[in-house]
Amino acid sequence: MSCSKSMPLTFFFFFSVFLHLANAADPLYHICFNPENYTAKSAFGANLNTLFNVLSVQAPPSGFGVVSTGQYYNKVNGLALCRGDVSSTDCKTCVVHASYELRNLCSYNKGAVIWYDNCMLKYSDTYFFGQIDGQNEFSLLNVKDVKDPESFNPKVHELLSSLSYKASSTLKFYATGEMELEESEKLYGLAQCTRDLSSGDCKKCLYEAISKIPNCCSGKRGGRVVGGSCTVHYELYPIVNGTGY
Repeated sequence: MSCSKSMPLTFFFFFSVFLHLANAADPLYHICFNPENYTAKSAFGANLNTLFNVLSVQAPPSGFGVVSTGQYYNKVNGLALCRGDVSSTDCKTCVVHASYELRNLCSYNKGAVIWYDNCMLKYSDTYFFGQIDGQNEFSLLNVKDVKDPESFNPKVHELLSSLSYKASSTLKFYATGEMELEESEKLYGLAQCTRDLSSGDCKKCLYEAISKIPNCCSGKRGGRVVGGSCTVHYELYPIVNGTGY
């Protein structure tokens, strides 16, 4: 699928739980969002390589890193975010792999982002820190339907809203939780923001993501809205490891 800026930036994918479990190492999606390119062996390219190397060291200890390299027209800004339950070792592995994949998938592009289950990596020639990224996003859903969507959908909204408030109130902008349902089922949820945002903007980003759940995932057993600044995710099976930073 093309990464052209002219294409819609919200994409709806139809993944079953089996695909979710099949290969967590595969990227969920990527977007090459800048129409401008840099040339091989350019100062921008060298600065981008430095940025990737720094983020691979900076992000794993806490799960988040943000850095700028170079000056003026050759300056590159980037961040890496790992899911809050991911170990430092797995975080580093994901960030390194993400940087390798972005070099191939968005060759010589001055702005790109890639998402995995374990991490997100984003860079641009423009300064984007502290700003909600409402452009680069996509949605995933579980193709299986719930038995009673009229009862289930409000519970999804309730859980994700609660987690969004909790996440925006913590230092790591990350929260997970669960809710008891009927027939011994549990609903699991996750909310997370990049830590360059303010608490208020984190909450705003998450609530905006939640508002898009009905359009992509109404009545589905699982779904998520994934963006360049925040993510919300729910499933009827555990979605985190229970360990982390």
